[in-house]
Amino acid sequence: MASEQTIDGAAAIPSGGGDEPFLGLLDVALLAVLIGGAAFYFLRSRKKEEEPTRSYSIQPTTVCTTSASDNSFIKKLKASGRSLVVFYGSQTGTGEEFAGRLAKEGIRYRLKGMVADPEECDMEELLQLKDIDNSLAVFCLATYGEGDPTDNAMEFYEWITSGDVDLTGLNYAVFGLGNKTYEHYNKVAIYVDKRLEELGANRVFELGLGDDDANIEDDFITWKDRFWPAVCDHFGIEGGGEEVLIRQYRLLEQPEVQPDRIYTGEIARLHSIQNQRPPFDAKNPFLAPIKVNRELHKGGGRSCMHIELSIDGSKMRYDAGDHVAMFPVNDKSLVEKLGQLCKADLDTVFSLINTDTDSSKKHPFPCPTTYRTALTHYLEITAIPRTHILKELAEYCTDEKEKELLRSMASISPEGKEKYQSWIQDACRNIVHILEDIKSCRPPIDHVCELLPRLQPRYYSISSSAKLHPTDVHVTAVLVEYKTPTGRINKGVATTYLKNKQPQGSEEVKVPVFIRKSQFRLPTKPETPIIMVGPGTGLAPFRGFIQERQFLRDEGKTVGESILYFGCRKRSEDYIYESELEEWVKKGTLNLKAAFSRDQGKKVYVQHLLEQDADLIWNVIGENKGHFYICGDAKNMAVDVRNILVKILSTKGNMSEADAVQYIKKMEAQKRYSADVWS
Repeated sequence: MASEQTIDGAAAIPSGGGDEPFLGLLDVALLAVLIGGAAFYFLRSRKKEEEPTRSYSIQPTTVCTTSASDNSFIKKLKASGRSLVVFYGSQTGTGEEFAGRLAKEGIRYRLKGMVADPEECDMEELLQLKDIDNSLAVFCLATYGEGDPTDNAMEFYEWITSGDVDLTGLNYAVFGLGNKTYEHYNKVAIYVDKRLEELGANRVFELGLGDDDANIEDDFITWKDRFWPAVCDHFGIEGGGEEVLIRQYRLLEQPEVQPDRIYTGEIARLHSIQNQRPPFDAKNPFLAPIKVNRELHKGGGRSCMHIELSIDGSKMRYDAGDHVAMFPVNDKSLVEKLGQLCKADLDTVFSLINTDTDSSKKHPFPCPTTYRTALTHYLEITAIPRTHILKELAEYCTDEKEKELLRSMASISPEGKEKYQSWIQDACRNIVHILEDIKSCRPPIDHVCELLPRLQPRYYSISSSAKLHPTDVHVTAVLVEYKTPTGRINKGVATTYLKNKQPQGSEEVKVPVFIRKSQFRLPTKPETPIIMVGPGTGLAPFRGFIQERQFLRDEGKTVGESILYFGCRKRSEDYIYESELEEWVKKGTLNLKAAFSRDQGKKVYVQHLLEQDADLIWNVIGENKGHFYICGDAKNMAVDVRNILVKILSTKGNMSEADAVQYIKKMEAQKRYSADVWS
């Protein structure tokens, strides 16, 4: 208050009007000093008052750092003397990783490159790319769901699909990321490659297709090895110079950073864990309390969990068939082991800062943070390392034989590929195992943090109906744990994390989650009959479907027949939700067909039951236009079921095999045939 009075008084001082000034020069000077000091004190005190609230403001995130006015990739290319731009469509981070590797390698071929997220760019600028000499656009695009583009590539995909722009003069190449066990294998990359050519663009190198069911790393490096010579030939560039491994990020250790400025596991916004506020999504997950975590298996040595999460107060909504995504954390003992192997102080506060100042991705994960937090919350330390990681690890080997082993496995030679397959993939070695077995390799922890991919959320089919449980989400998950050929025990990141999340008394146990919408939906008309095929945890979404149909019946609505084909090993061990299923059967809501594969000499699976029920299946999907659903293993079960369906349609519907295949495709287009599968 004193400072306010001083300033108010000063404003009222008269300037004087006679020969004799009211105040002398010395007085004026002294008064000015007093006023200046008071003003400084006032501003300083106000600044101190404001600081606590400012320290909790929203921070720049690593998810999207490009502002709306900064989405011109053409300006960035021109300003930095680049001619190569690599766009990625990525849902799990692999497409983005491949894009980064291509952009990094471009410098060897006199094509300085940058990575770009199509969601953050004005993609109409592709029309201007031809104005830059030796320009090239590469697209690393994953196919997701039922043949869909990834979320960040959706707008670009729709633009080239609906637009009729002239892309004459645009040089391009496409590499796709897919999985052959899915029906729409690499659909997005195949379409974009063809569509760009239709719009007048010039394909510099053939489409590359990566199969994640086999060895997508091998597919990528094999394509890349042929891609660069073709690019050099096209632009008249001499072959690549000597390969130099360049760090993408520089290390800045920050011991002076205040604790409230350090990320402790938040995905994007600083303090989002402590200060929860909607909307909740992939960048801002909701901390959901676990209300129930119980065992479903009755024996057999395996574990299957039934987990109930409360989403009360989150404003999140879901429908039966949607997915819940959960952000897990890595096992503490593995984190400690990795810190020991790299001789690191895990509590050191640091930032990794992109050396490319034009990149929208300033950090590989939220920074500043500690090595412990990065390895626990942000990095996939149990993933099988790709070859480029081995190549960079080799530089830290002091033993020449060990250095040569890593270099060999990172190469494209047949012997190297074979060694990578057996020593890394088949043996399920992660970064910790590699450093344990390659004893002379001791990389700095910050480089390991740069090399490892981001820890991804894990998705689970929701096994409840919002009509019955509007504020709860149920999850059904099998604990992943297995012995590797090296004698180690590998554990699933998310299921191990969940297994240990047991609610104790009044103390809440929470996990960060968000809801992902799905196309896996019940018919809009309840009277439509449905067939559900879901062995094991494939039952999960169908539990929600049946709950919903029972709810509608209880309300007096007419509900069509609900037929479930469920399978497990033994009725006495892993028949999950047995009492619930039997109760729905008693009430007449469910027609249950159960296969217990190991309860008799000859194994019986759901596929066998389907073959026996050809008349029933034709009646539902052929005569009564019912819906058909599959959930579970994509590689074997889903393929077998589809083939059996083709056979039933051919025999019962008097169709040729080709017509039966077309009939299923038509069902898919009408949303009458849906698959929620994984490999």
